[in-house]
Amino acid sequence: MKQLNIKALAENFKSRAEKDIKENNISGASIAVISPDETLYKAHFGTLSAKDNTPLDDSVLFRMASMTKPVTAVAIMALYDRGLIDIDDPVENYLPQFRDKYIVKMIDGGVEKVCKAKTTLTVKHLLTHTSGLLAGECGVVYANKLFAEANKTLKGTVDYYSSIGLSFEPYTKNEYSPTAAFDVLARIVEVISDTDYAEFVKKYITEPCGMTDTVFVPTEEQWRRIIPMHTKENGKSGVFEMKDGCIFENVPVTHYLGGAGLISSLDDYTSFAKMLLNKGEINGNRVISEKAVKLISTPQVPESIMPGNERWGLGVRVITSENYRYLPVGTFGWSGAYGTHFWIDPVNSIAAVYMKNSMYDGGSCAVTAANFEKDVFNSFE
Repeated sequence: MKQLNIKALAENFKSRAEKDIKENNISGASIAVISPDETLYKAHFGTLSAKDNTPLDDSVLFRMASMTKPVTAVAIMALYDRGLIDIDDPVENYLPQFRDKYIVKMIDGGVEKVCKAKTTLTVKHLLTHTSGLLAGECGVVYANKLFAEANKTLKGTVDYYSSIGLSFEPYTKNEYSPTAAFDVLARIVEVISDTDYAEFVKKYITEPCGMTDTVFVPTEEQWRRIIPMHTKENGKSGVFEMKDGCIFENVPVTHYLGGAGLISSLDDYTSFAKMLLNKGEINGNRVISEKAVKLISTPQVPESIMPGNERWGLGVRVITSENYRYLPVGTFGWSGAYGTHFWIDPVNSIAAVYMKNSMYDGGSCAVTAANFEKDVFNSFE
């Protein structure tokens, strides 16, 4: 295990943030690095937006987008620990409408059935982006047909997903599922627990972790604390106006998006990361078992499906090669479309969380995410 130089860490982050703000890459960002027992570093940089020069602080809330997915993975594993589900279970065990799926292809500009799926769709396929659900060109067509009424609720949307074909045989390809697969997982949680998904997450994850500002449906007071969405146009910072009543894109908050619907604060999500770093336990509360954390953080797809330096665990990517730039093998975590980023590093016993919200430079390939990893890496001695 290497030693983290906190002074170097602070200098790296300060220099990076000042540069990003000066170049209008961000309006502001919040950062934390923790060990299992303490916060090693925490800071807020910049202001809320180009239109509001209020400095960021602990009260600011962020749209987490796909950093909701690890929360949903933990929800599934909470049921796993109770013996209520297994990751290899067929989806149809819980949602019978997913029985007898079929494969589709784009033919002459339209979606056509080509054959019955040979592989039964499982919970693991949904967790590892290998389901074929709403994937590829066919997925774009299906997404465009998702009518407004279905999109208003988790159940309505998942019922729609049950009626569409798969773009490939499950577990033969890796294709990222922005929302569909994790919506199905969230609906499975509802069916098994007989509890709406937002309430389940609150009872079994956010409350035990002390995450008071991590919700699918913000209060009026929480809405006021959500950071404006940054954008960069013609080299200048601006504000992108999000649709009223929506946390992610145009999806209303009445639809608890299992893959993209949460808001959270720096302190809240750092608590979630700390729970994973501490192998499922926080504040004396056992959220999920050590075995469940091990399954989440273990590569679950073969290299033939996902070659390269990282592979999918359950709801997270896992670093699998020493050729990865800045993080050691075994590190796991994920990012959000609006620029949030986090990881758990079991080798060096740290977790790191980066928070921004921007339509510019977001997702797992964001430059700010890569630079955050680099700045932590360069602070070890």
